[in-house]
Amino acid sequence: MLSEPTGSVTGAGALLSILRDGQARTRAELVQLTGLARSTVSQRLDALLSHQWIVPATDAISSGGRPATAFAFNQGARVVAAADLGATHARVAVTDLASNVLLERTADLPIDRGPEATLAWLVETLQGLLDETGGQLCGVGVGLPGPVEHSTGRPVNPPIMPGWDGFPVPEWLGQRLGAPVLVDNDVNIMALGEHWARSEVEHLVFVKIGTGIGCGIISERRLHRGAQGAAGDIGHIRVTSDREVVCRCGNTGCLEAVAGGASIAGQLTAAGVPAANSRDVVGLVRAGNTQAVQLIRQAGREVGDVLASIVNFFNPSVIVIGGDIAEAGEHVLAGVREVIYSRSLPLATQHLSIRATELGDRAGVIGAAVMVIEAVLAPEAVDLTVNS
Repeated sequence: MLSEPTGSVTGAGALLSILRDGQARTRAELVQLTGLARSTVSQRLDALLSHQWIVPATDAISSGGRPATAFAFNQGARVVAAADLGATHARVAVTDLASNVLLERTADLPIDRGPEATLAWLVETLQGLLDETGGQLCGVGVGLPGPVEHSTGRPVNPPIMPGWDGFPVPEWLGQRLGAPVLVDNDVNIMALGEHWARSEVEHLVFVKIGTGIGCGIISERRLHRGAQGAAGDIGHIRVTSDREVVCRCGNTGCLEAVAGGASIAGQLTAAGVPAANSRDVVGLVRAGNTQAVQLIRQAGREVGDVLASIVNFFNPSVIVIGGDIAEAGEHVLAGVREVIYSRSLPLATQHLSIRATELGDRAGVIGAAVMVIEAVLAPEAVDLTVNS
């Protein structure tokens, strides 16, 4: 959640930022917090009320005389559409402005169908959810399983997404849904979702281990995307391994090619234990298959080897492990922890917590919604809406 502004508060958007913490406040309290004149605060509140960004709180606050009206953030003022598109399946949802899921759908949806077929399904599904929930749509957030140029929202040479390179996803969806569209890679939106659930954490690394492997980086409570949006692509870091496997990116020995879900499934199949994908691998682990358990733990070690360098370099306080393979539970976490704690500096691991995802499969859609919410409710964006 946003912290209260510490500098000059002038616009209605900054006033809304204060109220977003969930606490109802009176005009007098807002005057004291902002240092603005009472007439100015009243003007800002009236503007926010007229656009339904805030509502009078249910209970009036009394200090002995006439009860004073308090005002609270209206998390139902708008709705947000969110989509987490993976390599083989999708989850879409409609949320309120506090990222509470109102309705959601999941489906098996291969991303290699191409952009128009995939996005047409997304539009149809979201329109159905929006018809059910009602409410004014303020934005759409989408996560894609490949590199995304942050400034344009377009995929860039995504290895598992044939036909998607350079496709104008925000424009294509925006024209059909009638709302602004923000696009990022799936791991970044998962990191946003997990951090939303752990807002007290300043430095967090989210690692997705599924068909591919990647990580999202939260630094000082903000998502770090890098210059073009490629930060956190650890799946294509070369690892030391006995297996010289060719990665789908064309290089050899990438972490993803050695420890990703597709790699583990392939190793099991070659050993006479049929497994088509990450979910099959997890099913075998849960059934107690010894080979699957050994491979999952070794995959955790391989991931831990790369993360040990990241821990030394970035010094996060929390590492969250998610994705399909993370559903194998402690077998993955044990492998990751084993290597990180033995290979990283003692100071960097002194208070380090390595844990499983808190939001599970919902991390992506929650994060996609958060991405939109933070953009729509940014003070300057709110000022534009109330002044238009």
